[in-house]
Amino acid sequence: MDFSILGLALLFALTAALYASVGFGGGSTYIALLALAALDYQALPVIALLCNIIVVTGGTLRFQWRGLIDWPKIWPILLLSVPAAWLGGRMVLEQQSFMLLLGLSLAAAGLLLIIEPFIKRAGDSVRNGQWTGHRLFAPAIGTGIGFLSGMVGIGGGIFLAPILLLTRWSDSRRIAATASVFILVNSIAGLSGQLMKSGLSSGGEAILAYWPLFVGVLLGGQIGSILASKALPEIWIRRLTALLILYVAARILWV
Repeated sequence: MDFSILGLALLFALTAALYASVGFGGGSTYIALLALAALDYQALPVIALLCNIIVVTGGTLRFQWRGLIDWPKIWPILLLSVPAAWLGGRMVLEQQSFMLLLGLSLAAAGLLLIIEPFIKRAGDSVRNGQWTGHRLFAPAIGTGIGFLSGMVGIGGGIFLAPILLLTRWSDSRRIAATASVFILVNSIAGLSGQLMKSGLSSGGEAILAYWPLFVGVLLGGQIGSILASKALPEIWIRRLTALLILYVAARILWV
């Protein structure tokens, strides 16, 4: 599918608006759109991670102002996820291996988007602080998701949130805040790894070449934080994005 940069920027703005309304960055959908546009596979993670950072920064600040970020409880998740995301970004993958990993990651992300509302209903009834899992659980989960995020350019919140809901780590609002922080710090770490791998000049060229996409997500994220959650129910946002992600995953894996 042939997309112009302007067309991609508009789609990115819409994606940012939808994801910003529910506390995510949109990395999985950015990657899906870029894959459909047949861009150089090495540029995909750089563009998607930077878009994540732009969108989720505002969401993280809003969660902090509302007092929903429990830093003492979050840091074990972040402790190893940040260096793991950096290492993932540094990994050199052949195009076939990268696309296979990306397709599998998108398929998992799409399925999680579909089932997460059902998980969330159970999580809403759980009070903060009731989780009593093993102390190594959070670092282990953070490390695995962080490493994957750095490699493929997905912030990781789309994987982290359902796992935390399933394990009754906290209530859904604080889990959304945790996912927002996770996406931000791991996107920064993953992006730094990607830029070190490709070289600052090469990565910088990709960023400059696709600057309209970053303007699009900046504007879309701001609009989405104010209007999108009122214009479209969260369940439909998740269903529509899940369909797109699963479609792209199918194209990658079976074409």
